Amino acid sequence: MRLSARQWGVIGVTADALAAIAGYEGYRERSYDDGTGVQTVGFGTTRMPDGRPVQKGDRLDPVRALVVLQADANRIARELAACIGDVPLTKGEWDAYVSWAYNVGIGAACKSTLVKKLKQQPPDYAGACAELLKWTRAGGRELPGLVKRRQAECRTCMGETP
Repeated sequence: MRLSARQWGVIGVTADALAAIAGYEGYRERSYDDGTGVQTVGFGTTRMPDGRPVQKGDRLDPVRALVVLQADANRIARELAACIGDVPLTKGEWDAYVSWAYNVGIGAACKSTLVKKLKQQPPDYAGACAELLKWTRAGGRELPGLVKRRQAECRTCMGETP
């Protein structure tokens, strides 16, 4: 069954996508450099609950980190739905794209070839899923963790069960 990205945006992040993001990002109580010079904390968030950017020395307990993760992922889901529009997506596609957009940022996601492939007529679903595999670099180098994450997201996108 496919729902439009706008409909998925109303639903927001699914439990499966939220769990996947938490697993991919991992939890850290203390802030750290994400490898590109950006301070992150919790499950990869770049903003503290009060809205200010994460700074060196910031801390986030596990419960607060989960609350922030859900809020961040729901925001990303809404923004992603707005840029994809009325393109019908399966739950697997939606989950993969929300996880990817959470990681790469909504600006990069909405400007991507992946979104362009979804918006063409007819949508290039397989091509869009394959685009995920290209997003494996951070700080100018390919990271094994991103390769593994993108492969898993691509499998989810293509409807394969883990």
